[in-house]
Amino acid sequence: MAPVPPGIRFLASFNRDQWYKAFTFALTFLLYTSFHLSRKPISIVKSELHKNCSHVMEVPTESSQQPRLHPELDCSWKPFDRNNYKQLLGAMDYSFLCAYAIGMYLSGIIGERLPIRLYLTVGMLTSGLFTCLFGLGYIYDIHSLGFYIFVQVANGLVQTTGWPSVVTCIGNWFGKGRRGLIMGLWNSHTSVGNILGSLIAGYYVSSNWGLSFIVPGVIIAVMGVICFFFLIEHPNDLKTASAQSSAQSNQKPHKSWNGVNGHKDLYLQCKPGAKAQSWDTELLLGQESIGVYVPVQQVVVVKSEAEPSAISFMGALRIPGVVEFSLCLLFAKLVSYTFLFWLPLYITKAAHLDAKKAGDLSTLFDVGGIVGGILAGVISDKMGKRATTCAVMLLLAAPTLYGFSMISQFGLGPTIGMLLVCGGLVNGPYALITTAVSADLGTHKSLKGNARALSTVTAIIDGTGSVGAAVGPLLAGLLSAQGWDQVFYMLMTADFFALLLLLRLVMKELRSHRSRPGVAVE
Repeated sequence: MAPVPPGIRFLASFNRDQWYKAFTFALTFLLYTSFHLSRKPISIVKSELHKNCSHVMEVPTESSQQPRLHPELDCSWKPFDRNNYKQLLGAMDYSFLCAYAIGMYLSGIIGERLPIRLYLTVGMLTSGLFTCLFGLGYIYDIHSLGFYIFVQVANGLVQTTGWPSVVTCIGNWFGKGRRGLIMGLWNSHTSVGNILGSLIAGYYVSSNWGLSFIVPGVIIAVMGVICFFFLIEHPNDLKTASAQSSAQSNQKPHKSWNGVNGHKDLYLQCKPGAKAQSWDTELLLGQESIGVYVPVQQVVVVKSEAEPSAISFMGALRIPGVVEFSLCLLFAKLVSYTFLFWLPLYITKAAHLDAKKAGDLSTLFDVGGIVGGILAGVISDKMGKRATTCAVMLLLAAPTLYGFSMISQFGLGPTIGMLLVCGGLVNGPYALITTAVSADLGTHKSLKGNARALSTVTAIIDGTGSVGAAVGPLLAGLLSAQGWDQVFYMLMTADFFALLLLLRLVMKELRSHRSRPGVAVE
């Protein structure tokens, strides 16, 4: 007999549960990749909405020897052709992120009370609609600032369905063992989505920037349909489906039906805690095919233990560590999202590149973010100290940000290196807090096994961080008018406050005599 190939042996070593874990990991990864893919185009298109058109000159005529701008060749998109275009672009960012921050607090609470699969599907379909709607502004020549603000606000609200849903789902499937590594790998969907969004938007930005939004909008809508058909929210859903399948297979279509098995089947098809009542009649066929109807006895299934109720907003805030990490994320996400929305434009102005090249170069920041998120997870697993890992990376990020502010003085090589390092140090703490830390706190021992708190805790932490995400790009739009140096001073100040808010948890972890994975807070 021929030897079995190593690849086949490796695949055969996985049992059914491991296959479903891998499938859920991959599916939720792709689902949230599409969320970030649809958010990225606005940062690429900014440099197209307002372009320096001074080089578009009309050839001097006989009547006038002075060249002037050709009115039909004005390449800025109204209303962003004004002198205050940075404030207008910042207002668009702020409208999206402010709506996202407000909606996030409600999203986790709503998500705990609705089926995750349906909740996420509706959010992705509507997000695809509003993303496409922004792009249609180009096709139908819409120049109303109110239109673009409305689309951004609506899209910000519906996109809040994503994060609490996917984190809850992945937290249901994966326990605390190596959670930092698993979440670090999984959270790279953020950077992967940003990279793909940059590449797609950059491909169309110069020729038809409307497609820079329409194509990502179609992608997230298609992923929403895939979510509806294939997402498995919890391992228990598989057991329920297996029990139902077993129950149906036991119902034999013969002339006689065993009443005891019938009762057993009815019990298996009942959901935990539900009361099953059946006053139907059972058809018993004898040898002579004479029907005799016999009433079936009532079957009542009563759960032995009360179903854990969804945690309240204040109850989630009382979990040790939630407030500190939430406020830390506010400043960490402020820095991260300022780069997300303004980095391509900054590179365009500082390095004197066109929109496509600047967008391609900005993807290196996201590549560094992938590496930083994975390293943060691995180190925090090894040390058992989530807060300390975040604090060290925040401490190293400050001088890196200062160096990045002098990008115009660098050559291409140093700029690439600075983008990679800065991306890792900025996104590492942000990735760790929004994934492994959120999952740790959502399953904290003070909850006594109530896993339904995970969605609310995740929403509180990410919602608070989203406040910073809304403020950062807005401040960048205002401060950049005075020079980009002011923007980087703001980012370094935010980084310092993020570090300061973690000091109590860091000291608590350092005083701990034992190393264990998870959040070292009692």
